Amino acid sequence: MFTFTLKTSSRVQFLNITSEIRRAIAEIGLKEGTALVYVPHTTAGITINEAADPSVVSDINRKLSQLIPVEGAYRHTEGNSDAHIKASLMGSSIQVIVTGGNLVLGEWQGIFFCEFDGPRTRKTIVKTTSD
Repeated sequence: MFTFTLKTSSRVQFLNITSEIRRAIAEIGLKEGTALVYVPHTTAGITINEAADPSVVSDINRKLSQLIPVEGAYRHTEGNSDAHIKASLMGSSIQVIVTGGNLVLGEWQGIFFCEFDGPRTRKTIVKTTSD
């Protein structure tokens, strides 16, 4: 298992962590198997999406903000209900195939840590299984 921390700099932020996941796979020494990438937070998530065009992340953030505004008729009193909902929609984990020591991602895909209640210091955990 490999754990790393990252710092976000704004309330809502998508960080491309693909290189960190590749580094974790290399350090673990996994050649064939799967990598589970897990975010142990209730106001942050993880997703795989296009990493080539930053407009995609911008579009996702804009649409999430339209669908789930910061202010609303929420019962949770900490002021971050929208962050909990957005994190639930993104999910707290992804699983990626590893072959030849490399992540099997599509040509345009990247792995994104999704911050919805920052800025904060966050953890990401990578757990691997081998074939």
